Amino acid sequence: MLCALLAFTALLLGLHALMFGGFNGGEVAPAGPSAQVPDSIRSGGGVIDTRQGRPVAARPHDKTIALTFDDGPDPEWTPQVLAVLARYQVLATFFETGAHVAQYPDLTRQVLAAGHEIGNHTTSHADLRGTSAVRENLELHATDLAIADAAGVVPSLVRPPYSATPDSLDDAEWQAVQRIGADGKLVVLSDLDSQDWRTPGADEIVTNATPKDNHGAVVLFHDAGGDRAQTLAALEALIPTLRAQGWTFDTVSGSVGITAGDAPANLSTRSAGWLFVFAVGLSDFAANLLPVLMVTAGVLAILRTCLVLGATAAHVRRRPPERGPVREPVTVIVPAYNEEAGIEATVRSVLASDHPVEVIIVDDGSTDGTAGIAAKLVSPRVRLVRQQNAGKAAALNTGLAAARTDLVVMVDGDTVLEPTAVRALVQPFADQNVGAVSGNAKVANRGGLLRTWQHIEYVIGFNLDRRMYDVLECMPTVPGAVGGFRRSAILRSGGVPVDTLAEDTDLTMALERDGWQVVYEPHAIAWTEAPATLGQLWKQRYRWCYGTLQAVWKHRRSIIERGQGGRLGRRGLPYLLLFQVLLPVLAPLVDLAAIFGLFTEQWQLILGYWLLFLALQAIPGVIAFRLDREPLKPLLVLALQQFVYRQLMYLVVVQSVVTALAGARLPWHKLQRRGIRGVTTEHSWDEVTEPITMNRT
Repeated sequence: MLCALLAFTALLLGLHALMFGGFNGGEVAPAGPSAQVPDSIRSGGGVIDTRQGRPVAARPHDKTIALTFDDGPDPEWTPQVLAVLARYQVLATFFETGAHVAQYPDLTRQVLAAGHEIGNHTTSHADLRGTSAVRENLELHATDLAIADAAGVVPSLVRPPYSATPDSLDDAEWQAVQRIGADGKLVVLSDLDSQDWRTPGADEIVTNATPKDNHGAVVLFHDAGGDRAQTLAALEALIPTLRAQGWTFDTVSGSVGITAGDAPANLSTRSAGWLFVFAVGLSDFAANLLPVLMVTAGVLAILRTCLVLGATAAHVRRRPPERGPVREPVTVIVPAYNEEAGIEATVRSVLASDHPVEVIIVDDGSTDGTAGIAAKLVSPRVRLVRQQNAGKAAALNTGLAAARTDLVVMVDGDTVLEPTAVRALVQPFADQNVGAVSGNAKVANRGGLLRTWQHIEYVIGFNLDRRMYDVLECMPTVPGAVGGFRRSAILRSGGVPVDTLAEDTDLTMALERDGWQVVYEPHAIAWTEAPATLGQLWKQRYRWCYGTLQAVWKHRRSIIERGQGGRLGRRGLPYLLLFQVLLPVLAPLVDLAAIFGLFTEQWQLILGYWLLFLALQAIPGVIAFRLDREPLKPLLVLALQQFVYRQLMYLVVVQSVVTALAGARLPWHKLQRRGIRGVTTEHSWDEVTEPITMNRT
């Protein structure tokens, strides 16, 4: 459903770019080579029939004028033209664009109700000489649908925009005429061009529209595309003058003596026409809203960049308080469900820590070999607790109940810690007001484009966003991959929450609302396994985003609270909603507008706007990589990331918002792990199996 909705949105924007890109009046484009155009067509009349393969040209009967009007219907000028024709009891043919028919269907019905004839003038007034057969087909059939919805008929007459008299046909336009005939349509050019599109004055328009002999003629006028006051004045003079000279007026079909062949629209055609008209109306609304959305997205992106970089600079300059080192032992809790690929590497890295640790592995009812591997790792410093499958939050609560220290570190079963990670992670606990500490998670499996993009995202997120949260004292999440906690603080807040899919975010917010500070320690480095496929990545981010929305809603009352909870509510939650929900929802529209804008006359402005967005990503990216002492080479794919990876993340946010608004609940999605390769610790396995005395809290 979501993909269909987004595809429909893209269609609307594309439709608007197609239909409302701007008409160029009735100006005739210069002709090209014409060697393929038959002489009988070039010297014939303005009505061309190529339906039977053998082209035939016809013109109105002698002393007969077929008045034609292009580019309408127009709410200002079409009613006035109809009024003039009605006053003189003259019938005419109106070649209407699908864009205007969709906007003003009542005017199309008025034209037919007055006895006039309607023809197809493409959807967007496109020059068919420069379009593909596919574009031509879309232009003509979309207009047919619009007229079918408005008037209940499918017209048989077509006038290609920018066309003139038959003797001006070139090869490119002749090919378009033949394609139109193959589709069962009659092509109507003009024998006389009033050139009212030049607004040369009513007298000159009358002169241009007056036949030089008694041969009948199809005369070209316009009822839209600009100021048509001169056209009205010319009609007031031309019709009575020619009628006094014995001329008669009729529609194109009537003047040539053919049956128009307009087909009544059946139910399916009218239904498709209604959908088309609805889409046009919606696209018009979206296009009018797009400038507002683009400006909003741009302002949000600039504000975010300034805020993040300013806070990061403050965080880097900030001096740590003078406190003694924290040396007390730590319990590391490893919740594990089907983690046979990485559990041994995780435990091995924890035991290699240069800080006293005990490990509690909580097997959450694994169905693979996780429990067996964990059992072999049991030692004086490693305990294994097994339970029936109840979810990660329940497994963490089980680990907390079994822990014998107040300081605990929680790591995922696919995480490998640096030897210094635990020691760095617990040092902020020297401040008795600190209840939790976020570590610095890095992507270990960086091979391939998808995982490189995730690597970029992790580096920027942990080295900029979390520094900003730390400075503003509103950290929303201590990641499940690596985080330190006071066990007593968690128990006092009710334990690890089990009612959201983002238990790490939920727990962090609960601690802050309970008055605890949550800080970031960039030197507490852990290596995690990133999803290797788009499907796995989608599941992970969908769960993260949906769980974050759950947590934000659950802790919404923090907005009116005081103290640490109030800082979370009035700083952290608005930031999450603005920059991780609203901006991603708006960004696809900006990107779509940029894509379609590249095919307009304002492509340079649109391209510059998009490059600004790219710069707002690249500059923070370089700073984040420098802060984390990471090579800058991965940032070479940042531009490509905007076209693929960023769109995927935006769609995840959109789907999560839709799911949340619908009130649906998601299951926990377990990712397939392959295990981390190439990350080693400084200690051997034999060196870290000796027991360390633990202090019970």
